[in-house]
Amino acid sequence: MGATTTPIAAHRRQDLSPRPVWSKVPQVTAVFWIVKILTTGMGETTSDYLARTLGPVPAVGAAGVLLAVALFAQARTRRYVPVVYWAAVVMVSVFGTMAADVAHVALGVPYTASAFAFAVALALVFAVWRWTEGTLAVESVAGGRREVFYWLAVMATFALGTAGGDLTAATLGWGYLPSGLLFAALIALPALAHRLVPGLSPVLAFWWAYVLTRPLGACFADWAGVSHRRGGLDLGTGPVSLVLAVVIAAAVGALAAGERRAPAAA
Repeated sequence: MGATTTPIAAHRRQDLSPRPVWSKVPQVTAVFWIVKILTTGMGETTSDYLARTLGPVPAVGAAGVLLAVALFAQARTRRYVPVVYWAAVVMVSVFGTMAADVAHVALGVPYTASAFAFAVALALVFAVWRWTEGTLAVESVAGGRREVFYWLAVMATFALGTAGGDLTAATLGWGYLPSGLLFAALIALPALAHRLVPGLSPVLAFWWAYVLTRPLGACFADWAGVSHRRGGLDLGTGPVSLVLAVVIAAAVGALAAGERRAPAAA
């Protein structure tokens, strides 16, 4: 990779290359990021809705069972299958939100403490993954240990992002919309940082953005769903979750149709 290549340019080059047939994760494209952000928003509002409707304990139990089923289905696939993969991401989003919220509401753990704990957990996953496999590049995920590390990292990013978003929006009192705008700006930092650090790793840029998509989507979804008193649009967490679910289903259906029409080249 040349010294003048930016992380964004690297991702664009990756977008133009066929994904290996053995890969179990999607190609990193603009559609990938859009669907990822939508799943983070849906996970936030769906978690809140289920916790209020079913109660925290039944909601966490049901989400845990569905997460286990989704990850088992993902583990059984031999390559990337859009419906299976994104179903697992949605359930990680819902369960990751509940994990952070339960730690705060039920156990009284401050968001500052949980955000730090989840950040340490994510750093440990990355360290062990890098040490044992030699790379954190997602295109190399093809099952086995790498897939285990990948999903551990994904779950840690969702929990960390939830705690981080609630930390800025609630604990620091910045509100959901300002927090969402803050995280939108932070996602752009790798592209800006490249001007100061030529050759910035695209793998680092990817995981930086991946972590921040969680609080970004969650803050905007909360802003749409919560009451006016809490600084939101008061559309309701149930309706917001339903709309996001429909949009995600349509996007994943289009991705699945694309996979059938143009299977990845070896």
